[in-house]
Amino acid sequence: MSNISLKVISRIKENFTKMQKVLEQAKARDINEADTVAIVSDLLTNIFGYDKYNEITHEYSIKSTYCDLAVKLDNVLKFLIEVKAIGIPLQDKHYQQALDYGANNGTDWIVLTNGIVWRIYKVKFEKPIHTDFVCEYNLLEMKLKNETDIDKLFILCKEGLKRNAIDEFSQHKSIVNRHCISAILQSDSIVESVKREFRKIDPMIKAENDEILTIIKNEILKRDVIDTPEANEAIDKYYKALKKMDKQKNKKKNETHKKNENDGDTVEIQLADNNSI
Repeated sequence: MSNISLKVISRIKENFTKMQKVLEQAKARDINEADTVAIVSDLLTNIFGYDKYNEITHEYSIKSTYCDLAVKLDNVLKFLIEVKAIGIPLQDKHYQQALDYGANNGTDWIVLTNGIVWRIYKVKFEKPIHTDFVCEYNLLEMKLKNETDIDKLFILCKEGLKRNAIDEFSQHKSIVNRHCISAILQSDSIVESVKREFRKIDPMIKAENDEILTIIKNEILKRDVIDTPEANEAIDKYYKALKKMDKQKNKKKNETHKKNENDGDTVEIQLADNNSI
């Protein structure tokens, strides 16, 4: 991610080490959930740049229950945060709780944290409702010299939200990942490319497409990027993109053909007019 202002970077660097010490001390004391929420609120202010009194809401009401924190910009809810005590590892049941809050409130973005580990999800309002996992980071392990760590912090920053950085980051992660790369490696174009490279090694080699694809699937790719829901989704996304491209090419081709026909009709009309003269 580029063009993060010096003001934002300075704020993060100025407060990050101090907040890391606060988290370390809180972890050593094994503080409870309420105290962890207070620290998370301070992180939202000192690191992420939100106004504690106008942009952060504690105990945000959702139907008959309450989510620990909500972040608003210009009175528009941006994301919900479910907080667990700092000593509790984040679990699937905690994720489900956060998802329920987002689903019931119609919120696109949810964050699950124990103050140290932060997990960010985008809620997909489909049937069934689920999420896209955006990223996870551990504030005690992050190094500000690492540009990727700064990028991950920025997507939740006030300035990042205003620039839709979280959407850009999420879109990037939804495509540049092992499942999409696996789908591409199994495509016809890659198989044909492999065949061409084989012929460079030995012009007499005539490998079949199925033979190459079987080797890619069974001997090169890991099983968890082939036989999982995420893998199937990536394959569907890739082939839908190919179909869309083919459709656009055919449309353009037809338009060009039609234009040529019309141009031909114009030429014939002009020739006819000239002959009549």
